[in-house]
Amino acid sequence: MNKHASISRRTFLAFNYLFLAAVAIACLFPLLNVLAISFSSSAAVSAGKVSLWPVDFNLKSYSFVLSKPEFGRAFLISLGRVAVGVPLNMLLTILIAYPLSKRSHEFRFRNAYAWYFVVTMLFSGGLIPWYMTIKMTGIIDTFWAMILPGAVPIFNVILLLNFFKSLPDEIDQAAQIDGASRWQTLWQIAVPLSAPAVATLTLFCIVTHWNSWFDGLILMNRPDNYPLQSYLQTVIVNRDLSLMAAQDILKWAEVSDRTSKAAQVFVAVLPVLFVYPFLQKYFAEGIVMGSVKG
Repeated sequence: MNKHASISRRTFLAFNYLFLAAVAIACLFPLLNVLAISFSSSAAVSAGKVSLWPVDFNLKSYSFVLSKPEFGRAFLISLGRVAVGVPLNMLLTILIAYPLSKRSHEFRFRNAYAWYFVVTMLFSGGLIPWYMTIKMTGIIDTFWAMILPGAVPIFNVILLLNFFKSLPDEIDQAAQIDGASRWQTLWQIAVPLSAPAVATLTLFCIVTHWNSWFDGLILMNRPDNYPLQSYLQTVIVNRDLSLMAAQDILKWAEVSDRTSKAAQVFVAVLPVLFVYPFLQKYFAEGIVMGSVKG
């Protein structure tokens, strides 16, 4: 019986590995195709000759995107947005989620505040009131217009709130007996124990700030203040030739729409790909922690 179970187990694992490998390859093929297109000539792409390997290998699309000084300025703006926006998002998320994770007898108005935040996530005033509110604060066409309106990511607050609630109450009680204050309990106990959740939400915030383009187009009056994604959206996707010099327009003639978009995808995704390996270990720890909680 045990031998039969062992054979069934090995068969099941082999099938799982094959199935997951097939899914991974299926997900990888489109990315490889986009990468091959970005390194191929516009003629080969237009002729449909490119599949998983570049045809007439060249770097014209990347050269067109990376050679402009406007690109470097937009890249630095996006880096600054991530460097300022992500720590602010995580600080406010932690400070809001921790008290809301407590029971009503510990935090008297906990339910009222929780519903307040949930309602703001489900309902909004619309684009025009949102814009007018930001305009009345006087931060339109400034760096802070891309930071402050989204400083409190409510969805992330709810996720971290639930993670804090999953921590045993005995931890807080032991900390209070040892004389720890609420601030010490939060930063020295709760946050380190929630490292997998904090790392995951940090990655969410990084991706959100790095990939945001719509707010840059709406809230910035001058193209000089565009973040990277807004700049790429305007110059490459919408082909706003007013933002191009004469030599750039000549370069554009050598780059097809598909190759430039493919280059845009990889230029935009590389920073996130560099960050992900450093956070991967926390995802693994989160899986292990979740498997042993009783």
